Amino acid sequence: MTISYGGAPYPVRGDFAAAHDRFWRRLAAPGTWWSAAERVAIAREARRARECDLCRRRKAALSPDHAAGEHDRGSDLAARGESRASPREEPALDAVHRIVTDASRLSRRWLDETLARGLTVERYVELVGTVVALVSIDSFCRALGVPEHPLPEPLAGEPSRYRPASARQEEAWVPVVAEDNAGTPEADLWPASRSAWVIRAMSLVPDEVRTLIDLSTVHYLPMADVRNPQASRGRLSRPQMELIAGRVSALNSCFY
Repeated sequence: MTISYGGAPYPVRGDFAAAHDRFWRRLAAPGTWWSAAERVAIAREARRARECDLCRRRKAALSPDHAAGEHDRGSDLAARGESRASPREEPALDAVHRIVTDASRLSRRWLDETLARGLTVERYVELVGTVVALVSIDSFCRALGVPEHPLPEPLAGEPSRYRPASARQEEAWVPVVAEDNAGTPEADLWPASRSAWVIRAMSLVPDEVRTLIDLSTVHYLPMADVRNPQASRGRLSRPQMELIAGRVSALNSCFY
């Protein structure tokens, strides 16, 4: 399928459909650490999480650990070697649901426990990137009042399993590419020694940063324009854009 917003009740710039279509094609292909079928399963779980009873009860509880049970499963997602006995033994499934429904209460301790249950840090970062992109596009569709796009049929092939040589543990919860990325295969991700954590956070899997930049360019601004207070896109002024972004962040309990 080719994504189009021609039937939307409001005019939509063509670059939105083009960027969303690029992600949909990438979603259908093998990633860096997940197969195409697993990536589509991650996307399916991200959608299912919004209706998950366990997630709803966790969100309402004083602590997410106070609600017990199993997630309402939307796919056969299970990372290699995972048991399917309970959500705590299925770190990939649990991570998708928590990221979608209760991201503001994720902690370093939670991540360490998730990795200890068998989800590798590389697969975790790619999972986060896939969920973030899928949720942003689905939210765009809901805001427009158009149906969510059908998930693609996964293609055959193996993940590349590429890990940047410069990735190292710094202040972030996961290893990241060095800020001075000049002369590396990741030099396209940001200008050497000029980046922010919001960009570097997923750089252990560089293609996730490339997807983030691609979508952010149309949903927000090109990265080169972010620090320019006069930069804007479409009919909203920059102050209007930031006011909306700040309000949405507050409603979503975004601590960033």
